[in-house]
Amino acid sequence: MPEIINIAAYKFASLGDLKPLRQRLVSLCREWNLKGTILISTEGINLFVAGESAAIERLLTELRSIPGLETLTPKVSNSSDQPFNRMLVRIKREIIAFGVEGIHPEKKTSRKIDARTLKQWLDEGRPITLLDTRNDYEVKLGTFKKSRVLDIDHFREFPDAVRKLPVELREQPIVMFCTGGIRCEKAGPFMEREGYRDIFQLDGGILKYFEECGGAHYDGECFVFDQRVGIDPALRETESALCYSCLTPLTEEDQKDPRHQPPTSCPYCFKSSDQQMAENIQERQEKIRRSTSPLPGSIPYDNKKPIVIPAEQDGALFLDALCCILKHIPRDEWKSHCEAGQWLNAHDQPVSGSHLVKVGERYYHLQSGIVEPEVRTEIKILHEDDAIIVLNKPAPLPIHPSGRFNRNTLQYILCEAYHPQRPRAAHRLDANTTGLVVCARTRHFAGILQPQFSQGKVDKTYLVKVIGVPPWDHLISEAPVSDAAGETGSREVDDEEGLPAKTEFRLLERRVDGTSLLEAHPFTGRTNQIRVHLWDLGFPVCGDPLYLPGRKLGDTQTLTLNDPPLCLHAWRLSFNHPLTKQRMSFEVAKPW
Repeated sequence: MPEIINIAAYKFASLGDLKPLRQRLVSLCREWNLKGTILISTEGINLFVAGESAAIERLLTELRSIPGLETLTPKVSNSSDQPFNRMLVRIKREIIAFGVEGIHPEKKTSRKIDARTLKQWLDEGRPITLLDTRNDYEVKLGTFKKSRVLDIDHFREFPDAVRKLPVELREQPIVMFCTGGIRCEKAGPFMEREGYRDIFQLDGGILKYFEECGGAHYDGECFVFDQRVGIDPALRETESALCYSCLTPLTEEDQKDPRHQPPTSCPYCFKSSDQQMAENIQERQEKIRRSTSPLPGSIPYDNKKPIVIPAEQDGALFLDALCCILKHIPRDEWKSHCEAGQWLNAHDQPVSGSHLVKVGERYYHLQSGIVEPEVRTEIKILHEDDAIIVLNKPAPLPIHPSGRFNRNTLQYILCEAYHPQRPRAAHRLDANTTGLVVCARTRHFAGILQPQFSQGKVDKTYLVKVIGVPPWDHLISEAPVSDAAGETGSREVDDEEGLPAKTEFRLLERRVDGTSLLEAHPFTGRTNQIRVHLWDLGFPVCGDPLYLPGRKLGDTQTLTLNDPPLCLHAWRLSFNHPLTKQRMSFEVAKPW
């Protein structure tokens, strides 16, 4: 069999007529029996393609005939087998997803350092910081010695990770690197915009370094996005593999682990025994206790809340842009904040209201000495495995940062307890609502779990105590719920423009104190749906600070510790486990 040539290449350039270009490339690649992926965009091209040598040369000749791609230069490696299953040519908004406006590598990039010069610097022991811009699963197979890694699941997380780096790095020389160099083309200009003074990017990435310098100063292998999984410094395919279940890269040592049981599991997604899970939960509960004693938001801290200048405000005065972006605050108040130096640029310097802004720039509102309202933190973990966490949430406790809450939230507390992982809640539960919450432990599992909620494949049953005694034992409300929030974040029944909503209610108890206990089963997931439907029916939830008796609206969203509790409880939950696909059901005790 002829040897397969693998090429990886990218080029930032202004391209047009993308649809005809796509059709031509699809036709030619099929004719030449090439396989892989080509991404084209108005900002350039990015490709991973494999095939016989003559066909690869034809493709490169074709691409170099396109204005702007004349100097397209690939990284080349060989394999005994075709590493791709099919040929895809796609039109994308970006050839490498970043999601930051105002970054244009076709016009400006950071300084490049070639592989041999980097090796020389490392040989000499120069004081530089090597920054790995790749995802954590790529880093797992190998990286440069003593490099700094960012612990990100996707390149879109790079900006936030950079903003958490030590401030002193802004004045130090940094050499960033990735697989082939494309991510650094955007990462470099972004870091410079954030205030980093001395940025270099490794020209051609790790693959070019392997080609010219071998494995000097590098530990392990390099992850590649095809069936080869990893290649060594000699650009040869390694014995690394991917787990069929969780898609984690597996080294030879990982594959020898008894928990590696293809195609169902690997050491990173193996289902723990009940005993191991109990031990894990006990340890995790202790971490939660430590991370909430004292409450993380009870210690005064300075918080910088960011805004990003949108395209429509490009060239505007900062104060004008600010008033358009954050319309709910009076102009005079924003003006006084600017005069007091409370708005900062990416270099932590005060911004005046007359400063001219550019699209994509980031500014920060400095809030000093913040102390957040108290919350309850008696979080009880019911189930934990390598993919998910199921817990019983107390109230009041917001799940996500919002408004007055940033650190006193379930998300912040779980990130502290599960560091370096960042668990993600797969669904919403109001701060005042108690009960079952399901979290995914990785982005991969979140991508499997969250659609079950949005697609109505999860069975949710709530327990709710209401004011009044319904005359019915069973009722289904299909009153549409408004999409737009009122001044206090409230929703209402809106028969004309509301979103479809459906909740089934069953009466469990009529109590002598004039309250009733109901079971609520929502078929849709509108904001405040159960509370709005019961309010509309004339039976508001006990303790609700927003939907009051007599169809009146309150002015409070999140309760304090001294307020009567909202009597709404996520009681039962059933869903398919994102790894095993088995149906899982959970129930917590009735609180009233």
